[in-house]
Amino acid sequence: MAELKCAVDNCTYNSDRLCCKGDILVGGKNARKEDETCCESFRQRKENTASNSMNPARTISIDCQAVKCVYNTDCKCSAEHVDIRGCGACDCGETNCATFRER
Repeated sequence: MAELKCAVDNCTYNSDRLCCKGDILVGGKNARKEDETCCESFRQRKENTASNSMNPARTISIDCQAVKCVYNTDCKCSAEHVDIRGCGACDCGETNCATFRER
């Protein structure tokens, strides 16, 4: 499990930069750089709704499709700390895993 910091403030699962989902999926099967990755679990918060009512967690399980990342171990993220970015994202393609490092 990794410590996750999420800067995608308009994600329904984001609560004070922590994730309430419980686990996420980082996409980017052929990614060679961070902007070719994404948070497949991103769901845009609808207007006039509060953030998710579930409890945010500091650590989270991260499944990872970015097989060329040094932190990918059998499709699981092995990084101790992960940053997800995508300020103002409207869909998952506008997010990325800023922790991604190519092998």
